[in-house]
Amino acid sequence: MKTINYFLIFSATVGLLAVSSCVSKGKYLASQGHVQRLQNDSLGTHNQLNDCNTQLTTCSGQVSNLNSQLDNCNSQVKQLQADKAGLQSQNSSIENDLQNVSTRSKMTIDEQAKRLKSLEDLIQSQKNIMNNLRKSIADALVNFKPDELSVYIKDGNVYVSLEEKLLFKSGSAVVDPKGKEALGTLAKVLNNTRDISVQIEGHTDTIPIKSEKFEDNWALSVGRATSIVRILTKDYGVDAHRITASGRGEFHPIRTNTTSEGRASNRRTEIIISPNLSELYKLLGQ
Repeated sequence: MKTINYFLIFSATVGLLAVSSCVSKGKYLASQGHVQRLQNDSLGTHNQLNDCNTQLTTCSGQVSNLNSQLDNCNSQVKQLQADKAGLQSQNSSIENDLQNVSTRSKMTIDEQAKRLKSLEDLIQSQKNIMNNLRKSIADALVNFKPDELSVYIKDGNVYVSLEEKLLFKSGSAVVDPKGKEALGTLAKVLNNTRDISVQIEGHTDTIPIKSEKFEDNWALSVGRATSIVRILTKDYGVDAHRITASGRGEFHPIRTNTTSEGRASNRRTEIIISPNLSELYKLLGQ
């Protein structure tokens, strides 16, 4: 395009020169002006062409960027579609699992009421058993003084708390005759009661002890508990499978150790009788 324009201008110029000798000065000047306008128009067209080429280059770059962005968007759309499909699959799986759980665990109101009633009946039955057992033990040990022993229910268990003066001399684990008599009376009740377990716990005060036989209060409390277990099982025939001996030392006092009366209360042996809860656990599904 550029070459053509220059050629036209050149041709016009030559032509004008050729006829310049044949035309008047006025016509010549007019021709010269026409040539100048043609040159100006050609230069403007050339500049416009350059501007168009620049704009075309810019637009081409923008189109390239837009195409790149479009490719990225298409990739993101494909990824989102894949994620959506995955989430739909997971949601379907979760719904199926929830449906299965709901089906397996569904229980009618009537079934729930029956189960609750069974639990209440069993718990009440256990309470009745332990109340009757407490009464039987208290009646059997009625000849012993309140400051020698006590019988009560705590946390669903029957406690027979025997004072030191009924069972042992100070620092000794040998059971006195009167204490052995009390254990024999208790053993008769235990032997006539099924589905129970017996825990023998020895307790002391905080006054340190150290002898040839017992290194400290803890050892003394264990020795006293095992002495009672041996009497109950060997002398009175209580099932050894149902009895456990343990020593608590001075670490579970029931009264302050700052007074002689408090320390006397803490020097005790507790016989803890617990019900068999296997049926309750079975009903609870444990």
